[in-house]
Amino acid sequence: MAHFIELTAADGFRFPAYEARPAGPAKGAVVVLQEIFGVNAHIRAVADGFAADGYLALAPATFHRVKPGVELAYTPEDIAAGVALKAAVEALPVPGVMQDIQAAIDYAAKTGKVGVVGYCWGGLLAWRAACALSGLSAAVPYYGGGMTSALEIARTPKCPVLAHFANQDQSIPLAGVEALRQAHAEVDVHLYEATHGFNCDHRGAYDATAAALARERTLAFFARHLS
Repeated sequence: MAHFIELTAADGFRFPAYEARPAGPAKGAVVVLQEIFGVNAHIRAVADGFAADGYLALAPATFHRVKPGVELAYTPEDIAAGVALKAAVEALPVPGVMQDIQAAIDYAAKTGKVGVVGYCWGGLLAWRAACALSGLSAAVPYYGGGMTSALEIARTPKCPVLAHFANQDQSIPLAGVEALRQAHAEVDVHLYEATHGFNCDHRGAYDATAAALARERTLAFFARHLS
């Protein structure tokens, strides 16, 4: 069963989140953080996939503070629009969208232990959530854009982290991935023979082999930390 619900952040801001529930009792919860394309068909399918694996899955609309109802595809025009929206959210006064993610975690915690998974910009937000928010038992950033910068590497995660990167990613230098690995021996870092966005089967960068292996590792990680 899947539908949109409304959540309320600590400052009273209301925003939608896509909720997908498993057929039986949930074995935990996963907050799914979007790319720069909104809670689109791909992100909803990702949430549905985690629900099929027995988790309550919740995908908050992290663009809602700057523009409601965003659902983009992957054309150059869509990418430009998504980049602009991401910049607008990043420019919000602190804590900005992090309080929306905290509200999603708090809601999901009614089900049990909570993990967070994010893709691209959502990967960066997942890393920040692991370091700054409360109530998380695991975090899995996929090719988190920006999380290998010195500013982000300086953060310290408060829960176990599994990080997926691609060795042909033109937007995340391998030197940054190595710097993250050196600074955080506690983070489980994996590199794949793929490019940025390899998990998304709606775009040309999709790599079925890398996506399957990363998903296998992600599910094993969540099974270990959310049970």
